[in-house]
Amino acid sequence: MTANGAALAAAVILLFPMGYFFLASPAFLLVKLDIPQVTQLLRGMFDIQFVMIGVTGVIGTLAFALAGRPAFAVAAGLIAAGAILGRRRFMGVMDAELGARDSGDADAVRRLRRLHWVGMFCNAVLLAGLVSSLPYVA
Repeated sequence: MTANGAALAAAVILLFPMGYFFLASPAFLLVKLDIPQVTQLLRGMFDIQFVMIGVTGVIGTLAFALAGRPAFAVAAGLIAAGAILGRRRFMGVMDAELGARDSGDADAVRRLRRLHWVGMFCNAVLLAGLVSSLPYVA
């Protein structure tokens, strides 16, 4: 595989988890977050999203570095680091809001919805940046 092919493959590898989350997460806007099973599924989706982006970001970083694309390697590394480090914070806030909801806090559902929107927005920004950089990768 050529260096350009490896770089393009790395970009596509990063696109898969971001694209999946971009398409799957809006479905949760149609349901109430006061249903424990729904929020458990949403929490699981966010958790695996962070793990997938972290793993694919590391793979992308290595592939870009081996392809001789240091700027893209740094960008993929930052995405991976953000996912790995952000997971603990984001999931901690989500768990705290789920606990607050379960203990009777009426505003916790609103805060969970806002957290959901923030997660979707951050993913959309990263996805847009990655898609807009594809012409420069190949």
